[in-house]
Amino acid sequence: MATVSPSWAYTLQLPHDPRAPGIARATLRTVLAAYDLTRLAPTAELLAAEPLANAHLHTNGPYALRLRAAESGRLRIGVWDSDPTVPRGFDAPGVVPPDTSESGRGLHLVRACADTWGAYALGGRPGREAAVGRVSV
Repeated sequence: MATVSPSWAYTLQLPHDPRAPGIARATLRTVLAAYDLTRLAPTAELLAAEPLANAHLHTNGPYALRLRAAESGRLRIGVWDSDPTVPRGFDAPGVVPPDTSESGRGLHLVRACADTWGAYALGGRPGREAAVGRVSV
């Protein structure tokens, strides 16, 4: 019996299609089940949903869901898209949209549920990655 689990990583390339975020969430659940991490599924799915929806709504090209094993029982979730600018909201962590605002609340859920979070432009390549960081329960 192995005492150390091998590390793993998956990248799911997604077309600009309205069904893609749902397919990505279903894939996330499948990967977590395969590694006996279903206890992370509700939080991981919530954290992945926000940047997946933003990638679909605010870009015109393909995007990708990235999953990687972190420390024991933890998961790193990232969403890559082709826009090189860091999304508004990642640069102003303390700013909360007014109650009357129709958008801008999703990143607050990410901040509240993720152990770490952030976004960065990919140096030398087009695109950015919104990393919602590690998830643990």
